[in-house]
Amino acid sequence: MKRKNRALPTFEKVEIIDLAAEGQAIAKIKQDVDNEKEFVIFVDKCVPGDIVDIQVIKKQRNFMQAFPVRFHKLSDLRISPKCEHFGVCGGCKWQSLSYNVQLEYKHKQVNDQLKHIGRIEIPETFQIIGSEDPYFYRNKLEFTFSNKRWLLPEEMDDIPSEMDALGFHIPGKFDKVLDIKNCYLQGGLSNEIRKAVKTFARKLKLSFFDLRQQHGLLRNLIIRNSGSTNDLMVIVSFFEDDRTKRELFLNKIASEFPEISSLMYVVNPKKNDTISDLPVKLFKGKDHIIEKMEDLSFKVGPKSFFQTNSKQAFKLYSFVREFASLSGNEIVYDLYTGTGTIANFISFQAAKVVGIDYISEAIDDAKENSRLNNITNTVFYAGDMKDILNKGFMDKNGYPDVIILDPPRAGIHKDVIDVISEANAKRIVYVSCNAATQARDIQLLSGKYRVLKSQPVDMFPQTAHVENVILLSSNG
Repeated sequence: MKRKNRALPTFEKVEIIDLAAEGQAIAKIKQDVDNEKEFVIFVDKCVPGDIVDIQVIKKQRNFMQAFPVRFHKLSDLRISPKCEHFGVCGGCKWQSLSYNVQLEYKHKQVNDQLKHIGRIEIPETFQIIGSEDPYFYRNKLEFTFSNKRWLLPEEMDDIPSEMDALGFHIPGKFDKVLDIKNCYLQGGLSNEIRKAVKTFARKLKLSFFDLRQQHGLLRNLIIRNSGSTNDLMVIVSFFEDDRTKRELFLNKIASEFPEISSLMYVVNPKKNDTISDLPVKLFKGKDHIIEKMEDLSFKVGPKSFFQTNSKQAFKLYSFVREFASLSGNEIVYDLYTGTGTIANFISFQAAKVVGIDYISEAIDDAKENSRLNNITNTVFYAGDMKDILNKGFMDKNGYPDVIILDPPRAGIHKDVIDVISEANAKRIVYVSCNAATQARDIQLLSGKYRVLKSQPVDMFPQTAHVENVILLSSNG
């Protein structure tokens, strides 16, 4: 292997040996023959077995980041990506690997993080549960309108006059949007609706959003669907508050797609796209859709959180329930409960379920879902976990026999870890979408708890993301 002499070096004929947790590939090099220390290099758009020349773009003390400039050999693991946008969109980084290979690396990723970061020995590690549907598995997608779409290399010499886009942001380019032709993430009418909406907008001469200059009528399009009930929700986000144009546009969507059971809109004049702090208004149909799981019905509103892979969510929650080993007499704390899906799902096997989440709208949904299913043994609280969860709270609600944790990617605040330790629950079931922070948190609990088993579940095919369920048992 020959190294060129540059401030940020290029390395030639580097072999890619592994995949990292965030989807980047891994190579290792020695900077000179006299130095035995190996540097880890994270490389975009490669898979194990590729042999490539790479250009380093960032150099840290113990690792580098690089991108490929020339492929000498393509890995035998590579397959042809299904999507024409692969490599530009950035949404399905592993589409060049067969699904079985993806599952192998996800399983390895979970085990490596638990063992190397948490130094955790796991008596039982079950095989990862793959998705029956490696494509068209999402029940929610959000698209962005833009008047300055991302140009592909073949368009650069002859820039087209039509620059409007409705699609996804280019990674690392906040103001650039790739116009999507066909997306393999969401089934049903998703592709047809997105294409038609763009066509309607252009025929009606409605302005697409300018992300830099902050002007334009149309801002975002959100599509939610339910495979269990065939409900379909469409939310249009407008930047400008123009009632005449808005109603003309929404009426066109409603007339062309009578299958839409919930057509809603929001006016968002803010600098960011989030609508969590804005009123979403009903234009036609219901203000929610229904998702079913076993005999339960869950009301999903425009702001509600629900796992984006409904079929895999059922498998995930089934493992949570199995690991909890409830007899019907336990008090269960469901921390980071969100809309109470897990809390309600396990409620029939528990004496009482206490759910806590910091988003008040989510807690409102959780309470509504209990009412919808005639569940009377759940209670829900909104607020910051580290402020709510204390001795006084447990004196009031009862001390937990089982704690279920499903925190965001950042993991659990140390103050919450301390309270969990003091609660002395017999079992903890920890669900995580980030094995690294899961490993860190389990290490902090290791004085009082030991790991019994681990079950990875793939919620997001074609990506590096994976969920993992861990069962911990009290040492006492």
